[in-house]
Amino acid sequence: MKNKFLLRASLCTVLAASIFFSCTKKNDVAQTSQDEVSTAVKQKIAELGFSTDQVRKTDGGYLVEGDILLTEANLSEASSSPVLRIAENEQYRTTNLVKNLPRTITVSVSNLPTVYTTAATNAVARYNQLNLTLKFQMVSSGGQINIVGFNQGPSGGYITLGSGGFPTTSGNPYSQIRMNTNTAAYGTNPNVGYLTSVLQHEIGHCIGFRHTDYMNRAYSCGGTATNEGSTYSSSNPQNYPGAVQIPGTPSTPDAGSFMLACSNGADRTFNANDVVALNYLY
Repeated sequence: MKNKFLLRASLCTVLAASIFFSCTKKNDVAQTSQDEVSTAVKQKIAELGFSTDQVRKTDGGYLVEGDILLTEANLSEASSSPVLRIAENEQYRTTNLVKNLPRTITVSVSNLPTVYTTAATNAVARYNQLNLTLKFQMVSSGGQINIVGFNQGPSGGYITLGSGGFPTTSGNPYSQIRMNTNTAAYGTNPNVGYLTSVLQHEIGHCIGFRHTDYMNRAYSCGGTATNEGSTYSSSNPQNYPGAVQIPGTPSTPDAGSFMLACSNGADRTFNANDVVALNYLY
């Protein structure tokens, strides 16, 4: 979900929204005007292969593509990590990968209702069921990925559901996921399955996944076709961020990926191609 998952959900309810309320992800500062982001910063964001459409300055960096947080460090680095592409309109990308495998990443939830802890536990279980070299473990506090809340209402026809960043250059997962507690995001009684799918998506960002349909966001979000950007060149395959198709995956769109930019408001989990990509990386 792009650090901003842009989830397209069902009308005024939760996440997506009426018209496609998108879950942009990120916190309260996400309301900062786009005009406050300098041309130089936007150029760096574009050079990294991300869309500068509606980029917002926020606490800790810049929110792009709805739910992806790019830090100042991200803007100054390049990566040689694998970039994975699945299908013509579906794309996985890693900026940096989690290193020192096999490894267990701890996950905690801070100051949120019990339903968020239940959802996080379910999301962790889904990853662990794949028997990857990267595993997750819930802890009561101080997790290497800590899930916190923020409260921000809809803006511009979208609402941010949650957000996350990419792994650090040292090989650690991004350390924080922010979940929107505004009632316009998940209602007054959040559905645990829906929360699980959003957290599963944001954990995907934290370990290095990009939106599956970044080449054409309209695939899951509707509206005008928008390419979130890629600087891949066949003559320079290490060019950041890049895009390399995974052998054995389809060359046509695949509707069920857990990393699609926008949600249909349901409990979406891994599909077969997601499993291929996760096993390829971890």
